[in-house]
Amino acid sequence: MMTKEMETILDSTNDGMMIIDKGGVVTLFNHAAEIMTGLSKEKVVGKYISENFPETQLVDVMVLEEITADNFLKIGNKEITIRRMPMHNDLGQVVGAVAIFRDISDLTSLNDQIDRLKEMQSLLEGILHSTQDAISVCDEKGIHVLINPAYTKLTGLSEKDIIGKPVTVDISEGQSVHLQALKKQKPVSNTKLKVGKHHKEIIASASPIIVDGELRGSVGILQDLTEMKKLNRELMLARQIIRKLEAKYTFDDIIASDQQMTDCIEKSRQAAKTPANILLRGESGTGKELFAHAIHNLSDRRYKQFVRVNCAAINESLLESELFGYEEGAFTGARKGGKIGLFQEAHNGTIFLDEIAEIPTSTQVKLLRVLQEGEVMSVGSTRSINVDVRVIAATNVHLEKAVEEGRFREDLYYRLNVIPIRIPPLRNRMNDIYPLILSFLNKYNQEYGRNAKDLSPEALRHLKQYHWPGNVRELQNYIGRAMVNMKLQDTLLEAKHLPKFFDSETDFSNNYAASLSDKKMKVASLDQALKEAEKKIIEDTLERHGNNRTKTAETLNISIRSLYYKIKKLGID
Repeated sequence: MMTKEMETILDSTNDGMMIIDKGGVVTLFNHAAEIMTGLSKEKVVGKYISENFPETQLVDVMVLEEITADNFLKIGNKEITIRRMPMHNDLGQVVGAVAIFRDISDLTSLNDQIDRLKEMQSLLEGILHSTQDAISVCDEKGIHVLINPAYTKLTGLSEKDIIGKPVTVDISEGQSVHLQALKKQKPVSNTKLKVGKHHKEIIASASPIIVDGELRGSVGILQDLTEMKKLNRELMLARQIIRKLEAKYTFDDIIASDQQMTDCIEKSRQAAKTPANILLRGESGTGKELFAHAIHNLSDRRYKQFVRVNCAAINESLLESELFGYEEGAFTGARKGGKIGLFQEAHNGTIFLDEIAEIPTSTQVKLLRVLQEGEVMSVGSTRSINVDVRVIAATNVHLEKAVEEGRFREDLYYRLNVIPIRIPPLRNRMNDIYPLILSFLNKYNQEYGRNAKDLSPEALRHLKQYHWPGNVRELQNYIGRAMVNMKLQDTLLEAKHLPKFFDSETDFSNNYAASLSDKKMKVASLDQALKEAEKKIIEDTLERHGNNRTKTAETLNISIRSLYYKIKKLGID
């Protein structure tokens, strides 16, 4: 018989207890057992155990007279272990059995947390060991507790040198970012230090570790400043190479002292900083392409593609497929697999459409769609492709007149003419002739092996008296020919070195006839003779007009597109 004092003692334990007599009637059910099972003492005590615990094995314990190992039982959200054992009297006879319950929910949760912490620790160690950044961790007292292999590689200091030692032990010059982060309890970044055996120059950052509002330590990241400088130099070099390959010139390459030209450059600089389309106007040879390169190189797209398209040099039937691309089988002779267009090549960059007035009206419609919708559709395709391209167009044609005559779409004109920039002809900025000539002397000194330093006042006076219909391009070509007439030891370009200009159409014809006679051309057939004659006429006309192809075409009474075709066919440089 269980005394009242004994029941009170058993009720105070954390383990649940249930005792049955030899007949299987419950004689004790303590307070902890009530909590674990959710059953009251009144409902259980004095009842057969099978009434409340139908699957109990406690009766079997009396029969087998053996203690059972711990069994796990889930009751609600609780994890319970049960141990069962028989009870004997002084004579060794079985008089009942006892079951002891133990709530191990907290232990299970703790084990789960420990497992998760171990997983997180393994994950953290994996990250620390695989990252290229040098990492060190200290506790709240400023003592190193962890470093990774990248740290050892950067500083030359091992765990033995660092762990358990103050955070200042690795610093040869500068203040510890760990101590600053611990003191301020705020991140510290981009601090220059020298660390390790070889006084490696680094950039260090650190952040405090705060858990539940308490400062627990600091984590620091070290980056090799020497390597960063090297990578930055390589990046700048790569960018310079890209710029040389794609857009060759900057505004520094444009020589100008005349007010008209400097105003034009300033307007172009301002335009470069906007995403707006630009229309460059000016006579042939004024430097429209030079401006296009410079604008691209000053824009936000400077490190992206710069694609130049001479709209007059591409056959009308091929221009659309070149600009917008084509699908496989789109037309006879189409490349297998198709081809992306120049607009797609220029995606995120700039496309320079030179001789824009020469685009046929059928292609103008598709170009307008690109400018309005920002999408292209390749020839033979039904699918549109989005493109982000800045358009710089150029022309030496009176576009407004072309619009009036119906040769150029008015809506396309307004889309292109967002920022018009007119480049003045050389005859209107004669003050620029002298600095331009000096730059050409330097250029051809290197190419021709000459040593020209300057030109005589007489030579400069002659050059300023000419009207330069071919503008800067004609001047450059002319100075190149003049330097051929100089001797290697000459340092001054004089009037005697200057080639004669063509004075009239008659003189040109006579010069041409004489040149044919002087060369004593040997030809195999009439066809070859005609080709040689045609080539000579075009070359001399181009030279006469300072390589101005529009004026050359007008003089020869042929279209600009025919001129480009003949130049390519006859192999004229």
